[in-house]
Amino acid sequence: MYPEIEPYEHGFLDVGDGHQVYWEVCGNPGGKPAVVLHGGPGSGCNANQRRYFDPAAYRVVLFDQRGCGRSTPHAGAPVADLSTNTTDHLIADLELLRTALGIDRWLLFAASWGSVLALAYAVRHPERVSAMVHAGVATGQWAETELLVRGLGPMFPEAHERFRQAVGDPAGSLTAAYLERLTDPDPAVHRPAADAWCAWEDALVPLSPDNSRFDPPEFRLAFARLVTHYWAHGSFLPDDFVYDNSSRLAGIPGVIVQGELDLGNLIGTPWLLTRAWPDAELVLIRDTAHGGSAAMSEARLAATDRFR
Repeated sequence: MYPEIEPYEHGFLDVGDGHQVYWEVCGNPGGKPAVVLHGGPGSGCNANQRRYFDPAAYRVVLFDQRGCGRSTPHAGAPVADLSTNTTDHLIADLELLRTALGIDRWLLFAASWGSVLALAYAVRHPERVSAMVHAGVATGQWAETELLVRGLGPMFPEAHERFRQAVGDPAGSLTAAYLERLTDPDPAVHRPAADAWCAWEDALVPLSPDNSRFDPPEFRLAFARLVTHYWAHGSFLPDDFVYDNSSRLAGIPGVIVQGELDLGNLIGTPWLLTRAWPDAELVLIRDTAHGGSAAMSEARLAATDRFR
């Protein structure tokens, strides 16, 4: 990966509804614009994401989506209002940021939830997208989230039993049951729920080398709240939104870097997406799960080098 770099510009963008979104720009001010769409929802951007781009060739924009990272208000506060945190709001924030920075078109660099946001943005604003690079791809379908919440239970039975029992093993939606507890203002209710949700997320990525990815507790709470908020509402998108509108992606070149051991593959999302989006190339990485690997990082970097 490219050496560590620091932003040459950063700030907060007032996107309305009381939200201030943190943003930063790195690399070459005259370079090809690219924007990093982090996962989660709620993971926030980080310095390592800057290193996927040739700093001499790219003008790299990173930002923390509403409610997470350095953006305010933070969803990890004891009481959090999530009513103005939806996919439509995040797409509008992207457009405000693009306009504020004077960018006409940019490359979308995304992973996991970030791929859902990138694909939805590209469907809405294809004329603003020069290319896309995805990893651990998702499209926001109910089937994808239900696989992660219930479908993979038999693969990790003990962990899944703890996950269910933490919210009383409801017959209905586990995600909705968690969201109810996570948005309770009482720390005695929302903190154990956040711990249990993130423990299940860890169980789903058994090959991940990072065992502290959900620290500190405020991050854990914000992450769990935002994930359950989006998943309980179907990512605030019609089911099959990306596939039903895939014709709008025509002409946008893309690379999908996918670990062969990513459990999200079990419903075929990477293959279905490349069939619907013929301008995308699927690159499979051996011995790699959703948590990534050095080989996956190399493939993502090779993709940005190709598009520079």
